Amino acid sequence: MADFTIRDMHPAEICTVLAWAQREGWNPGLHDAACFYAADAHGFFIGLLDGEPVGSISAVRYGEDYGFLGLYIVEPAYRGRGYGAELARKGMEYLAGRNMGLDGVVAQQENYRKSGFGLAHRNMRYLGLTGQAAGAAQDTHSLVPLSWVPFSVVCTYDRELFPAPREAFLKAWVSQPESSAIGAVEEGRLRGYGVIRTCHEGFRIGPLFADDPDLAERLYLALTASVPTGQPVYLDIPETNTHALELAERHRMEMVFETARMYSGAPPDIPIDRVFGITSFELG
Repeated sequence: MADFTIRDMHPAEICTVLAWAQREGWNPGLHDAACFYAADAHGFFIGLLDGEPVGSISAVRYGEDYGFLGLYIVEPAYRGRGYGAELARKGMEYLAGRNMGLDGVVAQQENYRKSGFGLAHRNMRYLGLTGQAAGAAQDTHSLVPLSWVPFSVVCTYDRELFPAPREAFLKAWVSQPESSAIGAVEEGRLRGYGVIRTCHEGFRIGPLFADDPDLAERLYLALTASVPTGQPVYLDIPETNTHALELAERHRMEMVFETARMYSGAPPDIPIDRVFGITSFELG
C-alpha cells in the first residue's frame, strides 16, 4: 500500500513547489520562496507518497484572525486519489478559527464552495508589454524609491488595504533582489506604492495600491519604466475596481487568467477601489 504523509515543508522544498506552480502556468517570481517563507515559516505543507513529494499547500497565518490558502497543487500523475483533499484539510486545520481567503482556479471553485467558501469577487490576470505607455508622458512627481519611506509608514499604509498586518512578509517583499519598489508621497503622506519583480516569464506587478486612479497610473508607468522595454508584464486586478480595469485597457493589456477570491467568512472590509493590483495569488 502506498504511504501518503503530510509534513512541514523545508525551506528548499518551497522552490520545488514553485517549480510545480510554474508548470501550472502561475508564473511565480524568481525570489518568491524566501519572501513566502518569511510570512509564516510553519504555514507550508508538503504531501509525500512513499517519501516522494507529490503535493503541497500553503496556509499562511496573518495577525490573529486571518489566513490565506495557496500553492494547492498535486502533481498531475497523482490526482484523483484523495491526496488533494488531505492537503486541504491540513491547511484548514492550521488556520482553524480564522477567516480564510484563497484565490481559487476555475476547476476547483465548486469544491471550495462545498468546503464553505463564498465568492467575494473575481481576480483577473492581465498581460501587457513594458514600454506600452499608450503615448502618455511619464510624470514622476511625488514618486520615490520605497526604501526612502520609513518602513513603519509602509506597514501602516499596507494595513489599510490588506486584511491583517504582514510586516515580516513586507520587509522581504519590498527589498527582494531583481525588483523595484516605488512609493507615492504627497504632502508628507504615503498615498500609494507598488512592487514589480522578476518572474520566470517577464515581470509581475503586485501589489499596486493607490489612493486614486491618477497615482495608480503614475506608479504603473514608473514600475514598468524600471525594467527593460518590450517584456511581458502581468497585473492581477480585482474585477470590482473599474478604474484598475480601465488602466489595463489603456495600456493594451489582455486578460489571460482568472481566479475567484473566496473567503470562509465575511469578505474583509477593505477599500477595494484603492487596490489596483493584488500582491500575489499564492499569499493574497
